[in-house]
Amino acid sequence: MSQDFDYDLIIIGAGVGGHGAALHAVKCGLKTAIIEAKEMGGTCVNRGCIPSKALLAASGRVRELQDSEHLQHLGIQVGGVAFQREAIAAHATDLVHKIREDLTNSLTRLKVDTLRGWGKVVGPQKVSVIGDSGEKTYTTRDILLCPGSVPFVPPGIEIDHKTVFTSDEAIQLEQLPPWIAIIGSGYIGLEFSDVYTALGCEVTMIEALDTLMPGFDPDIAKIAERVLIKPRNIETYVGTLAKSVKPGHPVVIELADAKTKEVVETLEVDACLVATGRIPATKNLGLESVGVEVDRRGFIAVNDQMAVLKDGEPVPHLWAVGDATGKMMLAHAASGQGVVAVENICGRAKTIDYRAIPAAAFTHPEISYVGLTEAQAQALGETEGFTIATAKTYYKGNSKALAEKETEGLAKIIYRQDTGELLGVHIIGIHASDLIQEAANAIGERRSVRELAFNIHAHPTLSEILDEAYKRAS
Repeated sequence: MSQDFDYDLIIIGAGVGGHGAALHAVKCGLKTAIIEAKEMGGTCVNRGCIPSKALLAASGRVRELQDSEHLQHLGIQVGGVAFQREAIAAHATDLVHKIREDLTNSLTRLKVDTLRGWGKVVGPQKVSVIGDSGEKTYTTRDILLCPGSVPFVPPGIEIDHKTVFTSDEAIQLEQLPPWIAIIGSGYIGLEFSDVYTALGCEVTMIEALDTLMPGFDPDIAKIAERVLIKPRNIETYVGTLAKSVKPGHPVVIELADAKTKEVVETLEVDACLVATGRIPATKNLGLESVGVEVDRRGFIAVNDQMAVLKDGEPVPHLWAVGDATGKMMLAHAASGQGVVAVENICGRAKTIDYRAIPAAAFTHPEISYVGLTEAQAQALGETEGFTIATAKTYYKGNSKALAEKETEGLAKIIYRQDTGELLGVHIIGIHASDLIQEAANAIGERRSVRELAFNIHAHPTLSEILDEAYKRAS
């Protein structure tokens, strides 16, 4: 460490991205501090991935045990299924506490200094921390910004955090409203519709775009609508805006045509979950002190080395990762970005490959994907002069899925016809979130389906769904 600085690296934000960067920085020999104003672990650990997966695990068990027809096909009979909302909520809370404690302990064990308070940049290679005991300024060779994101609430929607709330409150499961509206049909809306319907709630899903699940591959979304929406107690609206939402008993929602903005219907429901995405938490970071401006949405511009950009050029010794960069708003993407940033801080040139980062929705069944959508692949092909092709395989032809009596599902691969390079993979079905990593690794290595078709997969396993897809494509 240079004697001219208090630290080699100061990280602002102790979410998954900041934590991953801190661990790697210590491994690389950097004297490191991390600043956090709220709970260690950020959104993922406290209000996102971790507690929501606990709720999905518990509610998923309830759904399975209530599916008497499925169990009878396996020769199993069960009596009445009961659950305690408070115990399910406690399971999520206990998991959050454990993961948060493990994360904090790992930083302490590696001698990362944790500075409690609000961190902001106050000049080149200078950071201040505003805490209970006042403000203190530190010097550092490099600064890494990991401020994360917060739920986006559209205009016209009033949040009271009780009857109208975001995912931040939903993960606490303080109530099971008989009828709940969910605004948005992305992965957050889908996952919570899975939880609520499994636990006996009626759901109305409101989507502003013309199709449900607009972010998913159309073939996947078609099956998802058939197995995740239509058989369940879910009413849907598409091309519809929640023009105004007023909290209370009942919650009053004015629905408007997304194109004309004219009110077409009024709903009165018991509660409303606003699942309309997230926005960067980049206010009051002090970026103006180094001449950096965020874009109109609040995102910090970075290059693929994770250096912060000013007028298109890297700002010396200033880096950013995670949701605030607007690249892929996923916890594991933030962690990967953090490692890439530290590598570049240490002078080892490294870039991040967003195409090889997988994502998943932990519904029942799960949805996962990695790489390009078919539309994105077609656009790339038109630009670079190649033709794409697709291949599909179905769970109903897989021995393990048949043994489980879980045959709803599809794997779709997208590849170049000329070289066979795998460009994208989209899966819906049981354990889709686990299956996608094999495809992510293949895309990261720019493998051809003609090579992948010779890999030998264990039998009988669900991984043979991808094996069959590669063979069909080769």
